[in-house]
Amino acid sequence: MGKDKLKRFRDNEAFENVFQIPFEQLVNEGFPYKGKWRENVFKNDNPIVLELGCGKGEYTVGLSRLYPNKNFIGVDVKGARLWRGAKTLLDEERTNGAFLRTKIDQIERFFDKDEVDEIWITFPDPQPRKSRAKKRLTSPVFLDRYRSFCKKDALVHLKTDSSLLYEYTCEVTDEEGLEVLQSTNDVYGKYIPQLTSDLEKQILSIKTTYEKIFGDQGFKINYHQFKLFKGE
Repeated sequence: MGKDKLKRFRDNEAFENVFQIPFEQLVNEGFPYKGKWRENVFKNDNPIVLELGCGKGEYTVGLSRLYPNKNFIGVDVKGARLWRGAKTLLDEERTNGAFLRTKIDQIERFFDKDEVDEIWITFPDPQPRKSRAKKRLTSPVFLDRYRSFCKKDALVHLKTDSSLLYEYTCEVTDEEGLEVLQSTNDVYGKYIPQLTSDLEKQILSIKTTYEKIFGDQGFKINYHQFKLFKGE
């Protein structure tokens, strides 16, 4: 393991905006801020937005700049990656952003019922093998996990270079009868109906490291926004 990576791991342990807990402790004692993120971490009553599979946390950082009246939490298992976002927030003295190091399949251990308002899934592993479809972050298995801690009006945003994952997610939302608000297989090349200036800032002005790489290689960027819960 490189010295830079070891240093970043040590930094994460000291950063006040990075939260990580050994799995055994998580199972035996639970996460101390579950249900208390607003009260004990952000110290406000503002909405909470998650970025799942955040990598370097470009969306967590970018959205925290755009919306100081919301709280943002980037989630990823790779500590050396999320270090970049955490350090940027500290350097900019932004208190409405934080990072959580964990596997996404353990996410419901960290948030309580109705605690999260919105989810961004940015360039996750598309899990191309059909046998691993349940591992996709927009699979019914994961959507059920999100429902355990999201509010009834929660939105999910998927941004991906993978046409397979985009088409799969379209199928899932259709099969589950979920309302789709926006969807395109070429976010920079096709007009999105009813694209508000607010949404435009979110999906066009922020680019992750992977998005820049894929864009330079000529890949089209897909975007799918839907309601997490069925309507009445």
